[in-house]
Amino acid sequence: MARVCQVTGRKPVVGHKVSFSNKKSKRRFLPNLQTKRFFLPEEDRWVTLKLSTDAIRTINKNGLLTVLKELRAKGVAI
Repeated sequence: MARVCQVTGRKPVVGHKVSFSNKKSKRRFLPNLQTKRFFLPEEDRWVTLKLSTDAIRTINKNGLLTVLKELRAKGVAI
């Protein structure tokens, strides 16, 4: 599976690893992704999402139902 957050769309970015002698070589900065299960009482089922920690905070703030409505409006199958 891709390393992409399903809510925020965060994905790996590319940068440099810099040594003490200031040589630069390519590296990837990976997002902090967590696989999290949420229970939807409205639909009486569990939903598993691959989320960044920022997205988990967004769900805690706005509510799972609101976030899922926005995702479904974008056309994401949940």
